[in-house]
Amino acid sequence: MYVGRIVSVARTNDGRLCAVYRVSSRSFPNRTATVGDDKVSIVPKPGHEGDIMKNPYIAYNCVRIVRNGDVAVVTNGSQTDVIAEKIESGMPARDAVVLASLMLDYEKDAYNTPRISAVVDKQADEGWLGVVRHDGLQVERIALELGRIYYVATYEESTVCSEQCDEFSADTAEEACDFILGGGVFAERDNPVTAVAAVASDYSYQLAAKDAV
Repeated sequence: MYVGRIVSVARTNDGRLCAVYRVSSRSFPNRTATVGDDKVSIVPKPGHEGDIMKNPYIAYNCVRIVRNGDVAVVTNGSQTDVIAEKIESGMPARDAVVLASLMLDYEKDAYNTPRISAVVDKQADEGWLGVVRHDGLQVERIALELGRIYYVATYEESTVCSEQCDEFSADTAEEACDFILGGGVFAERDNPVTAVAAVASDYSYQLAAKDAV
């Protein structure tokens, strides 16, 4: 089944918060993730830079770490920066996701692609998932359980609900990338391109990125 992009929040078996993102694409598969200081960006692979001229939504920061390493923001578009900056300024995670979703709305492409967002906050010990579609807006706090991952996708599974979850065995950011690319329920989700994970550490979040084979 093709569900497009996926954002998720999870709690590892040893209690650490985690947010994971997967790019799945049929139209623009030649993309990768680059890890920087407290952020990760989705960009075209070398030789495919011209794809941005075909679709302005395919390159963006997908991860930002803010509030002195306490909060990870993970999304499928430019709302990452808006949410991160609002949280950095003191806005609660729920309000930041709602505001960014209202400001930017769903993507105005041929598919009316929803914007999907995830936030995990170590200080508050909570996770949030949000989606804005052409027919609605939903932001929910997720009751995170040990060894469990919850997700929302841009297509088919574009509603935040308790049924969209799975057991989660990853302990590191690298393992989390592997899991969302092809583990558990995600093994049945088609066209993986690249994955990014932020797993809580003592002082911030461990970041990792991995392209699908």
